[in-house]
Amino acid sequence: MLEVEQEQDTFILKISGRIDGSNAGEFQSKVQESIPLDAGSVILDMNDLIYISSAGLRVILLLAKNLKGRKGKLAMCSVAGPVKDVFTISGFSAIIPTYDNRASALSAIE
Repeated sequence: MLEVEQEQDTFILKISGRIDGSNAGEFQSKVQESIPLDAGSVILDMNDLIYISSAGLRVILLLAKNLKGRKGKLAMCSVAGPVKDVFTISGFSAIIPTYDNRASALSAIE
């Protein structure tokens, strides 16, 4: 569901599988545990995410608000297929910068 990597001062959350109502609470807990309070930049790598429901979108929205409140940056990368459609339809793509790959996201967010 979630792996965490760090490149310089940027935390990369690799999200995989499905995020829906049955596991959104666990996903939210893992996200909160994975990002230190002083984290400045976070990239959500969605290369291996196959499905996300409104419950998962809520977790991402909370993360975006949390980072914005402390002047942090959030970006997404490798969003494709049905997951990309969900982000486009929901308007998240207009709110959170989205990049084709991790390298592009890292260059833009630093």
